[in-house]
Amino acid sequence: MIVRIMGEGQVRLDDSHLAELDELDDELLAETRSGDEEGFRRTLGALLEAVRRLGVPLPDDSLEPSELILPSPDATLPEVRRMLTDDGLIPG
Repeated sequence: MIVRIMGEGQVRLDDSHLAELDELDDELLAETRSGDEEGFRRTLGALLEAVRRLGVPLPDDSLEPSELILPSPDATLPEVRRMLTDDGLIPG
């Protein structure tokens, strides 16, 4: 799967990592709904770090269709709240 982190670029991520990312996404969803700014900031950072660590960056001149778009590290809680679905940022 191709994942875009807004403002950073794209990475190719094996589907086998989705379970780990989904746990962080569930935490982020709960923190966003409750307005827990500190938890939100911590979990968003952990989610993006996991994508960077587990994924393989695509070249800057490559533009693949992204199957998943994640907010930038400096996104605000209200910005991320607008991006969320009932499942969070990661479907499923």
